[in-house]
Amino acid sequence: MSILTETRPEVVRTAAPAYKVTGARVVRSEWYKQWSLRSTWITLGLALLFLLAFGAIAALRYRSMSSAGQVDPDFAGSTAYSLALFGTTFATIALGVLGVLTTAGEYTTGMIRSTLAAVPRRLPVLWSKAAVYGVIAFVAGTLGALGAFLISSAVLSGTDKAMGLSAGGVLTGLLGAGAYLALAGVIGVALGALLRSTAGGISAFVGLFLLVPGLMSLLPKSWRTDITPYLPSNAGESIFALHHVSGTLTAGAGLLVLLGWTVLALAGAAIRLLRTDA
Repeated sequence: MSILTETRPEVVRTAAPAYKVTGARVVRSEWYKQWSLRSTWITLGLALLFLLAFGAIAALRYRSMSSAGQVDPDFAGSTAYSLALFGTTFATIALGVLGVLTTAGEYTTGMIRSTLAAVPRRLPVLWSKAAVYGVIAFVAGTLGALGAFLISSAVLSGTDKAMGLSAGGVLTGLLGAGAYLALAGVIGVALGALLRSTAGGISAFVGLFLLVPGLMSLLPKSWRTDITPYLPSNAGESIFALHHVSGTLTAGAGLLVLLGWTVLALAGAAIRLLRTDA
């Protein structure tokens, strides 16, 4: 009697390749993640719309008043450059809100747990989010400012307020506007990571950039003069100001002050990220 034995082929198991977490891979991940969100496209579109539309409206308004010989005192010292950047404040809010959503949105949905599981060291996630969004906001802000200036220049062509890109300080100022919007957006990223709440982050951003400067009028004049230039919005506006005005910071000083605010916000977000769980 023969005994038949069945021989089964050996199953060769290969270990899954171990992927090393590197800074470049984290940045690439955040880049893809950023562009996969509809909020990115919508909010960037709004920021560009604010810059282009409000700049065009301001230029058309000035042209209309100038033709009628009744220029509003608020527009008396305006130029094609200043009118073009009329929508900067609105674009700042749009980009700041998107910055908050970039980080706080992950805490709201719980996706941050998967992100930190993939990058256990945590801090590279924050740096990557800030870097990726900062680049996006800078490009969008600079292109929007440039487009608004070209529209404003075309509208005011033939008037004494017309300016070209070759005018002194214009190109530098437009780049400064992009830098201001980028840093404001990064502050939004930091506030979203620090507060871990979309509503809280947006409220803090709006308060810092809009409400606090408005409340400065309640302070004594001596205090107001010393404090106001160092607020984020005022320091940021001095970066792209075509001419230095007494009582404001120079472009270089304004950039350093806004960088200081950005570093402070990121430092707070980093400390909380390291010390508390997601």
